[in-house]
Amino acid sequence: MYDPVKRAEDVARIVCKGDQTKYYRFRSARFYGGIATADCVGCCLRCIFCWSWQKVVRPDAYGRFYSPEAVAGKLVNIVRKKNFDRVRISGNEPTISREHLLKVLELIPGDILFILETNGILIGSDESYAMDLARFKNLYVRVSVKGTTEKEFSALTGAKPEGFSLQVRALENLYRAGVEVRPAVMASFSSMANIRALTKRLATIAPMFEDVEIEELVFYGDVEKRLKKARLRYSTAYL
Repeated sequence: MYDPVKRAEDVARIVCKGDQTKYYRFRSARFYGGIATADCVGCCLRCIFCWSWQKVVRPDAYGRFYSPEAVAGKLVNIVRKKNFDRVRISGNEPTISREHLLKVLELIPGDILFILETNGILIGSDESYAMDLARFKNLYVRVSVKGTTEKEFSALTGAKPEGFSLQVRALENLYRAGVEVRPAVMASFSSMANIRALTKRLATIAPMFEDVEIEELVFYGDVEKRLKKARLRYSTAYL
């Protein structure tokens, strides 16, 4: 098992160069009613169900470095061309490149909503990260919680169980900082009892967190093959 915070530091040495970070594509996507998307490279978790697995395990082999100005420019160009009103950084974990992410946020016009999709590990480990993000009023954060318990988190990510509490703490740090934030949970590996227990746990932070978004298990690429090899049981009842 690995420490996800330490892994973030190791990955950052590969995907970050000054205020530049690695991306492998820029695109429009149908999610959120239409959104401009920058797909970054590198993550501090190794989720067995990840649809972008190769970029997670081989961050050195994919993408190229982009400045914050280049990333913001590409996102805004897609927004204007497609008549969207929102952007996001997705693909892997955008919080690994903290300096870069904050500069991109500064460059996105206030009339465009920035959706930050994150596993929350680094925000949970450092409360000041949440305070930095609170400066941006056009920001919405979606924390993707991996499983519903420490044991499930470890089974799904291969990381130390303590990482689960960092995801929960990220929600608490962001909420207390005044950031608009909501939890999502990969629940296809969880019992209904565990899902209910998690929602009650999150509701102690903020009542609205009891209403969690259920993430879908999608069999992109070799996801199903990896799940069978790991012998993990899952359900598609939530899809």
